[in-house]
Amino acid sequence: MKRIASDLMKAPGSQEEFLQLLRKRDPGACAQCVQEHSDGLYRLALRMLRDRQEAEDIVQETFLSAFRNIDSFQGRSSIGTWLFRIAYNAALMRLRKAHPETLSLEGSDSGEGEGEPLELFDFSGIPENEALNHEIHDQIEAAIQAMPSNLRVVFALRELEDLSTAGTAEVLDLSEEAVKTRLHRGRLWLRERLSHYFAEREALAGDKPNGTR
Repeated sequence: MKRIASDLMKAPGSQEEFLQLLRKRDPGACAQCVQEHSDGLYRLALRMLRDRQEAEDIVQETFLSAFRNIDSFQGRSSIGTWLFRIAYNAALMRLRKAHPETLSLEGSDSGEGEGEPLELFDFSGIPENEALNHEIHDQIEAAIQAMPSNLRVVFALRELEDLSTAGTAEVLDLSEEAVKTRLHRGRLWLRERLSHYFAEREALAGDKPNGTR
């Protein structure tokens, strides 16, 4: 039955059939749902909460809530988008409880992010050197984590979890225009942070004597 659930999840137009299995509390379908979505939910929760244990708790809460309320899910969005929304709201509730006076994921989108979004850093240009690869990815991750929270969550869903603009808007209860604006601002943030890092690397490389690697 688990193999059947897996095939249904991958086949186009089969979400309703897979939902029927979930509504019947089919063990294979439930296990497949967890396997397919737990990593993405964990990454989102970790980026919001910055605590591994709390992120794991959010993933568990998300699936418990989803399976408990699966009969109310009408299938207008994908199962993955619905799960991200549950996880986002659960993590947001924890953040608001811990920091009720300071937390804001709303931000302001007015007057910013006009024009075409800039291209994200080209990962194919990262050198093959393994140590340097790790160093650059650490810099990228640090820059993402340093983003304002309202930009970081949009950037994570769109660029890292590959949700559509419409899906991201649904998860965060934003307009699609707001998602595009925040993604643009997040890309600007990342480019600016990484430009400092690469400028320093080039300066250090230029200081080395000829022939030194």
